[in-house]
Amino acid sequence: MTFENNFINKIEQEKAIAQLKESGKEFVILFGNSMLSVEIYKPHLTDKQSPHDRDEFYMVISGEGKFTLQNLTTSFKPGDFLYVPKFAEHRFIDFSDDFICWVFFIGQK
Repeated sequence: MTFENNFINKIEQEKAIAQLKESGKEFVILFGNSMLSVEIYKPHLTDKQSPHDRDEFYMVISGEGKFTLQNLTTSFKPGDFLYVPKFAEHRFIDFSDDFICWVFFIGQK
């Protein structure tokens, strides 16, 4: 886990990306408690997500593409914030190979 347990708690983006690459998975959970979960996510070719039982938001680290929420589609780029209410259909589509984002699940489990 890249979460540093000291006076200033932080997750370093470069270390999180390295941990994700080393895992061989599409996402890695970096921090979690009853109100917040922090992950880093890099889907491979297609985004296979299904709706979640918590609100979530994404912060795009790198890459570009499109994001669909319910029946609406928008483009995204690095630095963009995307909010998804719980139980809403959503997915990333037509994204570049370098697409990586932070994922934050918020609210009680």
